[in-house]
Amino acid sequence: MGDVINLRQARKAKARAEKEAQAQENRARFGRTGAEKRRDADTAGREERRHEGHRIEPSPTDGDKDPDGGAA
Repeated sequence: MGDVINLRQARKAKARAEKEAQAQENRARFGRTGAEKRRDADTAGREERRHEGHRIEPSPTDGDKDPDGGAA
């Protein structure tokens, strides 16, 4: 005769194994290393500073124009 097993424990062990397999898949799909996160943050910061550096500030004489761009 076969070994006696506790079905509740077997069911929970199977669920844990499935959960771990899903977690491993998610780590491979969505996980990023700390170095990758820092690199992306640095790149985003550089891009933001470059973008803001190219901003054109309105001159004091621009206040006389209609904000819609049409004739007043």
